[in-house]
Amino acid sequence: MRAVARTDLTGRARLREAALELFAERGFEATSTRAVAAAAGLSPALVTRHFGSKQGLRAAVDEYVLDRIGEALGALDAEVVEGVDGDALMASLGEVSARLFGADPVLRGYLRQVLLEGGDASAALFGRLLSGARGELDRLRRASGRATAPAAPADEEWAPFQLLCLILGPLLLERVMQPNIGVPMFDPEVLARRSAANQRLLLHGLFG
Repeated sequence: MRAVARTDLTGRARLREAALELFAERGFEATSTRAVAAAAGLSPALVTRHFGSKQGLRAAVDEYVLDRIGEALGALDAEVVEGVDGDALMASLGEVSARLFGADPVLRGYLRQVLLEGGDASAALFGRLLSGARGELDRLRRASGRATAPAAPADEEWAPFQLLCLILGPLLLERVMQPNIGVPMFDPEVLARRSAANQRLLLHGLFG
């Protein structure tokens, strides 16, 4: 969406886009609706007209971010052929998350800011991500032919949390992880290596 000139967007979309970038940079609490309107080149009154309130604006940005993630996973649904094995599906999921977060520092910044700020809206956003993680784990179980319990079954309650920790951990901890890595941690090669390591961990365990 940011590849499109902001002047070519509707007023509502311009406000949402400006809010996404400012929330990513400053956080929700530190960003005023007046600052969002100024960044969009529009009147502050239009925030109320289009979204009702600052919370309504945030909800619209959350939906936009979740839609972006859903579209990326939907594209995976179209690419994955029926009968693909669990290892191949896990690799495809890893590639999708790497492309999604690696290519978009604004998306990374937004999720980092709003999840770390806490509060009801942040918890609700995480809950939506958690629901998506449960769905992807169910799909992996079906693709892996692991409908029956393995010798050491995963804890079904904690498995989606663990999956999100692997995906969101580097995003949330980027500022403290980066000085300890030595190479840009969201470069394509680094993302590919981290994704492969996550796949091995999820499929075979840390010492498997």
